[in-house]
Amino acid sequence: MSPSETCAAAEDEVACRQAFLEDVFGPLHRAEQRRWARAYLLGLIQASGRKTPRRIARSNPLPPAAAHGLHQFINASPWDWEPVRRRLALWVAGRTPPHAWTVTELVIPKRGEHSVGVHRCLDAQSGRTVNCQRAVGLFLVTQAHCYPVDWRLVLDESWIQDPERRLRARIPDAETARPLGAHVLDYAADIAARPRLPPVPWVLDLTPCTSAGRVLAGFAGLRLDVVCEVEPGQVVLAGRRPQAVTTVGRLMETRYARDAHLTAAQAPACRARTAPIRAYAGTVALPRPGGFRGGGANRYRILEVRDPTGRHPARYWVSSLTDRSVDETVALVRSRVAVRSAVATLREQFGVLDFAGRSFPGWHHHMTMASAAYAYQHLHAAAGPLTQVPAPVPAHPARAAS
Repeated sequence: MSPSETCAAAEDEVACRQAFLEDVFGPLHRAEQRRWARAYLLGLIQASGRKTPRRIARSNPLPPAAAHGLHQFINASPWDWEPVRRRLALWVAGRTPPHAWTVTELVIPKRGEHSVGVHRCLDAQSGRTVNCQRAVGLFLVTQAHCYPVDWRLVLDESWIQDPERRLRARIPDAETARPLGAHVLDYAADIAARPRLPPVPWVLDLTPCTSAGRVLAGFAGLRLDVVCEVEPGQVVLAGRRPQAVTTVGRLMETRYARDAHLTAAQAPACRARTAPIRAYAGTVALPRPGGFRGGGANRYRILEVRDPTGRHPARYWVSSLTDRSVDETVALVRSRVAVRSAVATLREQFGVLDFAGRSFPGWHHHMTMASAAYAYQHLHAAAGPLTQVPAPVPAHPARAAS
């Protein structure tokens, strides 16, 4: 590459960085807020260890008063995170081919009881009851990566029914205690109402939901395609006239199930193993929520994914994509591996566990910035670090990010 071509490429990368900042953080109306956002974003990418305002300020580097300004930008500044997240989702979808939407739960261990939303709950990964915040993240899955574009904080009744705690944490009046399935359906309805976002299938794990059938019925009502993991006891209606009430586990034990495919699964030692996939020969319906009087109009395919080692029970997936091949459906199933990898990266490199404030808006501000940093780093990793521009340090730091 000639010097002139190198210079042109560098100018293009600078333009891309500037476009990202303008596109995603355009909803921040004040120039000072956008500059704090830039400094915080850069710090999340560059700072090592815990992503605290002090470490972020040191990584830029910024004047000593900047740590307080960064803290104020996250915890006290009244900027609305929802328009920023909408811009982030559009920015990601416009720059990499989207394959699916997915939702996953994030458990954030906490000490004490004052961080917003903290309560004791079961951590599915460790099998232990922990003191934590629970978050539900919306991710856009692409061929290369999985990008977080929205977050919800799961609140239990101890937060919803205590006016003093709500006021102290600045929890909006509209926030209520809702199960995981309700958050999933809220995401789906929001995406369905935004025609500029891609109408790709949803890939979900509904095994933690006590009302997986209602969630699937909700997706059917929104006319959204879904591929989701369910418990073997998930009730389905097999046959057409009459329909027999059964479960996916029992159905796949019948003679109507057939060995359809063998697909390569990645073993822990990075050696390919063969995972048997069984597909139900026909399709099934789901009972209407509240009773078994007739199934919905939607038909579903059932897949059984067996553990190649035989040490773990089979897993079951229900798919509305009845016109897709088994290979295509299994490719979507594998996106759940991508989201686990993305969550691990967010935890280890972008500080989603590191928010130390106590307010509801502060938590959402921090998670928005972490998501933006993740997207920028993965879509423009070759562009090098953001150009360092000093963050504003006003004469009165207490008003730094207002």
